[in-house]
Amino acid sequence: MARAVSTQTKIGWTIAAWIVALLIFFPILYTVITSFKTENEAISGFNMIPSFTLDSYREVQSQYNYFRPFMNSVVIAVGSTVLALLVAVPAAWAMAFSPTKHTKDILMWMLSTKMMPAVAVLVPIYLIFLRTGLMDTRIGLVIVLMLMNLPIVVWMLYTYFREIPGEILEAARMDGATLQQEIVHVLTPMAVPGIASTLLLNVILAWNESFWTIQLTTTNAAPLSAFIASFSSPQGLFWAKLSAASVMAIAPILIMGWFSQKQLVRGLTFGAVK
Repeated sequence: MARAVSTQTKIGWTIAAWIVALLIFFPILYTVITSFKTENEAISGFNMIPSFTLDSYREVQSQYNYFRPFMNSVVIAVGSTVLALLVAVPAAWAMAFSPTKHTKDILMWMLSTKMMPAVAVLVPIYLIFLRTGLMDTRIGLVIVLMLMNLPIVVWMLYTYFREIPGEILEAARMDGATLQQEIVHVLTPMAVPGIASTLLLNVILAWNESFWTIQLTTTNAAPLSAFIASFSSPQGLFWAKLSAASVMAIAPILIMGWFSQKQLVRGLTFGAVK
């Protein structure tokens, strides 16, 4: 009897999981379907059977210069991630292996900065960008997105580094390893799954960021998130073109996530089971 109840419970949870997954996936599916419609079909109402035209994709590619914001997204996402790792790895190492009585307070303070609304610091950052010439530049967005995602990167790396036995680093020091050698040749190889998952997550966060990219760019450094927002006009929204642009914007990150999902899951569960 108990086994039957357990089986029914598992089936119920499986069905519930599929329902939630379909609810999450449906907006993406409908966006893809809408991208193959004409503008008249897109605004005519709910319809799951498009005419399968590629006109919207052609127009987005030819008239709106998709390649430029795509390259901006790549440079900004990769640049902010690399810069964040260069700062976060030494910081997480110091807090994981040389903690002080204020380490937990520092970590909580860093995490608390993510709870602050971004609009609260928009004006000072906007003025700083204007006066330093960083407005509408790739380097400006790289710096901002690195700072915005840095608390999460430090927290994740700190968690992974805590799972590495400190005795290994002590043995490296006894063998004459310098601080740089200890981090590069001992710590980093052992934490590759955690670093890889942190890297992937930061790339996704930077790629999907829209608030700062819209506020701090116009044309030169506008990534795909700002590119999508440009389809809103006084005449209204062009739903088919907007959907096509959205699909073209999310496709690279979806493909990357699909091929790296094993590494991402492995990194997120790194140290969970001893």
